[in-house]
Amino acid sequence: MDSRRAILEALRRAGAPAVPAPPHPAPIRYADPERQFAEALVAVGGRFFRAPDAAGLSAQLAGLEPFASARRMVSLVPGVGRSDLDLSQAADPHALEGLDYAVLPGELGVAENGAVWVAGDRLPLRGLFVVPQHLAIVVPAGALVHTMQDAYARISFSGRGFGVFVSGPSKTADIEQALVIGAHGARSCAVGMVG
Repeated sequence: MDSRRAILEALRRAGAPAVPAPPHPAPIRYADPERQFAEALVAVGGRFFRAPDAAGLSAQLAGLEPFASARRMVSLVPGVGRSDLDLSQAADPHALEGLDYAVLPGELGVAENGAVWVAGDRLPLRGLFVVPQHLAIVVPAGALVHTMQDAYARISFSGRGFGVFVSGPSKTADIEQALVIGAHGARSCAVGMVG
């Protein structure tokens, strides 16, 4: 028997008995998922708005300085904000340069971390959630789940085959623990829950 085989045989003889996997923890269920979502969103630097309809949300966003002063804005949500750029004519993400504000549709919100799933097939250009200086994401009130596990059970990758979870504005921190907001993307992120 060569040394390799001898070592492998020794390892097999010394192997520990099989151990069953631990039980899966019970899924988290929040008594008030909307409140949990709002608190989690604020904790990651976002702002939460609640409105009965698109017009009500638009009126609330108008109170935000970045929304009110935006020179160039794109909205993919009817009735919220305006569109100064015709995205059907923008085949290149460079067309988004100088975009101050984007209003995007969210598919669902996650209560445990304040994240919103934005489906890629609803974005004409992938850069729409990265290039604008500020974001607002609109989520239907009935599209709130408790956990990321619940979210993954609901999302699909049909169409363009991508999507993103957005959790507040862009953030990064270095080894000196200096947190920078807006380093790689939007400097602010408001989430409006409508319905």
